[in-house]
Amino acid sequence: MIYAKITGWGKAVPPASISNDEMSTIVDTTDEWITTRTGIRARRVSHVSTAELATIASKQALACADVSGEDIDLVLLATCTPSTMVANTASLVQKNIGATGAAACDTNAACSGFLYALQNATAQIQSGMIKKAVVVAAERMTWYINWAKRDSAVLFGDGAGAVVLEASSEPSGLLGTKTGCDTEDRDILHIANYGTDLNKYEAVGPSDLLFEGREIFKRAVTGMSLACDDVMDKAKLNLDDIDALIPHQANLRIIQAIQKKLDIEDEKVIVNIDKYGNTSAATIAIALCEAVEQGMIKPHANIMSAAFGAGLTWAASYIKWGERITPLATSDYTFTPCEQSGLELVQDAVTACKNNT
Repeated sequence: MIYAKITGWGKAVPPASISNDEMSTIVDTTDEWITTRTGIRARRVSHVSTAELATIASKQALACADVSGEDIDLVLLATCTPSTMVANTASLVQKNIGATGAAACDTNAACSGFLYALQNATAQIQSGMIKKAVVVAAERMTWYINWAKRDSAVLFGDGAGAVVLEASSEPSGLLGTKTGCDTEDRDILHIANYGTDLNKYEAVGPSDLLFEGREIFKRAVTGMSLACDDVMDKAKLNLDDIDALIPHQANLRIIQAIQKKLDIEDEKVIVNIDKYGNTSAATIAIALCEAVEQGMIKPHANIMSAAFGAGLTWAASYIKWGERITPLATSDYTFTPCEQSGLELVQDAVTACKNNT
């Protein structure tokens, strides 16, 4: 039996942030309104592209695993905010990390993207087609926000996280997974004014993000909880066997509802939405890195993860950690200096949105 062991992990969290109080100078909101409804207190704003976010995280993960880019067979990028559609953004990440000749592909399952990509890469390793892969999730969500829509404008942030997978005989990595898509109500969360479904050629302005919060909440809690139950049943895991829960960071209430349904203690649940907001596909990848850094994940830990995104995609995964919880090396490749604050970066985005309307 071949397994896809996680041997490296890394994240890219932009240095600039914008708090709820600063956000209230741009949209009609307050810190209390945002915090009580979402659990978000701040979010990061990137001054670099999605490709660069993915590159930083990938280089950190490669150094952690002490693996050269030249040894990588596949670069799989989960994103719904690519730097370019053609060529795919993963190809630039492949070039940047020196993964010469590796397959490179973007995948879009919105907020479920990292778990979808992890499943894809794991299957390729288990089949024997490849031996090493970089799975990275990167989003520059603030680039697509419609700042005139308060309900969605306050939710999103930027960032990236990555893991290195290597073929191994050790039972570790992704050991159980369940993915799917509830298309019956796909219209409750989508951007309507992008893509070739437009009736005519027209200038693209602020994104027409449709976001029905209450219905999303209901379906997210139900979908992720059922998926987790299914994965644990197939893996023959009891709730007491779970050492860490890493849920998608979309809303603190959703996280708490899933935690309650699964009856998992607070100290086993990673929550960082207060610092980063919803970074879509990148939330689980970033949270996984932070769970290791904070000592939440021990050697051979049993990890459950779940996500829910536009589509309406959903996923749950059982990950078995390996022995090592410390990096073998570190990378000095990081962000270029940022000359603006998060507020200034967002103000520039707001101005650009107004100019395009």
